[in-house]
Amino acid sequence: MSDSAKWMLLGALSLVFSILVLGNTVIATMAVTTLTGAMLMVSGVFQVVGGVTSDESMGSKLFGILMGLLMGVLGTNFLFNPLEGAISLTMLILILLAASGIVRLVFAWKLRSTGYFWPMILSGAISVLLAGYIWTNFAAASLTFLGIMLGIELMMNGFGLIVIGLSSRSQNN
Repeated sequence: MSDSAKWMLLGALSLVFSILVLGNTVIATMAVTTLTGAMLMVSGVFQVVGGVTSDESMGSKLFGILMGLLMGVLGTNFLFNPLEGAISLTMLILILLAASGIVRLVFAWKLRSTGYFWPMILSGAISVLLAGYIWTNFAAASLTFLGIMLGIELMMNGFGLIVIGLSSRSQNN
């Protein structure tokens, strides 16, 4: 099998999974929350081990251990309470969207005499509007938003991999 065919096959698989994820965003949201919890737990363990084995000062060791324990507790909470974890992650994304949108709007104002003004205004406005949409529909968004974002990411990834495969095919011919 050629490299281009492998890229296109991976892209097609990613597209198929995106359809499955977008078909049931609630289950996908719970899966994202559970995976996040598992990753936080693993990171917490590594952080604690790093803090214990560190050659740094006692304060740095203690900080590393405490941060590891905090990540472990948060990960455990996400694993055993995925609905609460989904709510927390959705709220975090809402805050990040709002903050980054506001920052881009302020930054755009400083760029008003350049050609970057309108793209920056548009980008900031979309982020703020998306944060507002999530806020006004928070109950529904908490159950579906992470799954929708995963589905969109898988879809864009699939399209990108297919383009890579087609591009490598045309370069080889």
